[in-house]
Amino acid sequence: MKRFCIILMSAMALISCKQTPNKPAATSPNRIVVADKGDVKFDSFFQDKTMRLDLFHNGNATEEHISVDQAVNDGVWPGSKTKLIDRLELGSYFFQVIDKESKVLLYSRGFANVFGEWQSTPEAKKEWGTFQESLRFPWPLKPVTVIVKKRDARNQFEPIWSTDIDPASRQVNKAELVHANKVDVIFENGKPEQKLDLVILGDGYTKAEMEKFRKDAKRLTDALFSAEPFKSRKNDFNVRAVETPSEVSGVCKPHHNIYKRSPLGVHYSSFDSERYALTYENKTVRDVASAVPYDFTVILINEKTYGGGGIYGLYTTVSADNKFAEYIMIHELGHHIAALADEYYTSAVAYEVPDVKVEPWETNITAMFDKQNLKWKDLVEPGTPLPTPWNKDAFDKYGYAIQKTRDSIRKALLPEPVMEALFVKELNKESEFFSKEKYKDKVGAFEGAGYTPKKMYRPQVDCIMYSRHMVYCKVCQNSLGKVFDQYSK
Repeated sequence: MKRFCIILMSAMALISCKQTPNKPAATSPNRIVVADKGDVKFDSFFQDKTMRLDLFHNGNATEEHISVDQAVNDGVWPGSKTKLIDRLELGSYFFQVIDKESKVLLYSRGFANVFGEWQSTPEAKKEWGTFQESLRFPWPLKPVTVIVKKRDARNQFEPIWSTDIDPASRQVNKAELVHANKVDVIFENGKPEQKLDLVILGDGYTKAEMEKFRKDAKRLTDALFSAEPFKSRKNDFNVRAVETPSEVSGVCKPHHNIYKRSPLGVHYSSFDSERYALTYENKTVRDVASAVPYDFTVILINEKTYGGGGIYGLYTTVSADNKFAEYIMIHELGHHIAALADEYYTSAVAYEVPDVKVEPWETNITAMFDKQNLKWKDLVEPGTPLPTPWNKDAFDKYGYAIQKTRDSIRKALLPEPVMEALFVKELNKESEFFSKEKYKDKVGAFEGAGYTPKKMYRPQVDCIMYSRHMVYCKVCQNSLGKVFDQYSK
């Protein structure tokens, strides 16, 4: 089994890194025995502010390394003070904060990152990559140990790295960042610790376009909270926007031979996927977002070209001027907030999709190795067959043809309305297909999910994680609701 090596930062007095090989629990040396006593009393272990531990995550397709960049004050603590331990355990990574002396578990959260996605691309087989990322947790009163875990081949979390942090160390920057960016409150429903706090940033908006940014933020927020389960849980949210004026309008689009430098560094063509828009400027994004209390982040892109992205616990990006911006916003937040898997499989993606040998950890897809214990079995009505039949062959034939047309449009660099018209045509045809399905309103196990056409299943025949219809299926709604509960009172 591969080993994950650790880069030590001897120059930083706050860090005492120790290598933890990625081995099964029974054989891993240097394992820290964690005392999970449930949620601790916040004031006994934390101050009401956020510690942000900035890391460098680097490696290739077969190994990875983590090293510390800095530990800084990231503003007021926005999260719950009573729900500190993550029982959902979503994400490809997981971190724990442990009291160094007593070994009591103080805080934990699942997450995903750019490195984890990059590691699954063909590029990672050829060269080394380095990416910034951050872990955020309440500011500890005493020294703590931070442990990072990653899913192994069995999809179980195993430690890959740990470090000790002394909040009293001179190497920990205790100063809160002074912000010059203007903050716009879209709506507030209560104290940050009792709500899920969403921050909206903008990239590629000039100073003259700040009014456009504010309108875009309001429009897409309204769209988000018109969709369930956001609609019925609106009172559990606060939404604020932070303005970041750019010297140029728009962002970098390498496939279109358009190169720009924008404040947050968002660019299309991430992992050489024309529509995948990400930023690798993690610290910049975090610094801007920390102007307000935040749990989750949306970055609006001042572009019409279709694109976006969503990484669990990191951020969502949305091309604000595209005809399908509302869909992108809602779909990508499914990834960002609840780690929902993509359910489609006819579109090309940047990742190499491995053979499914174990049950996926995502809540909305399954390999259904054991249909009697289907992960959403409580929502399946008696008499619904598993797998659940649907007109897959005809749908796939149409879907793959659409993708060929889509690829030809992008290759020819045709105007964006041409692509939007194709998507409208596709959406209308999908509506026609789904309207004829016998089990169209039922929860079951419909073959085709997670970029895989065979032997992977989704809960309902349609969902916003599958098509551009702006409705989450019942399973996805339940999954989102459980995350909402983790942040709201």
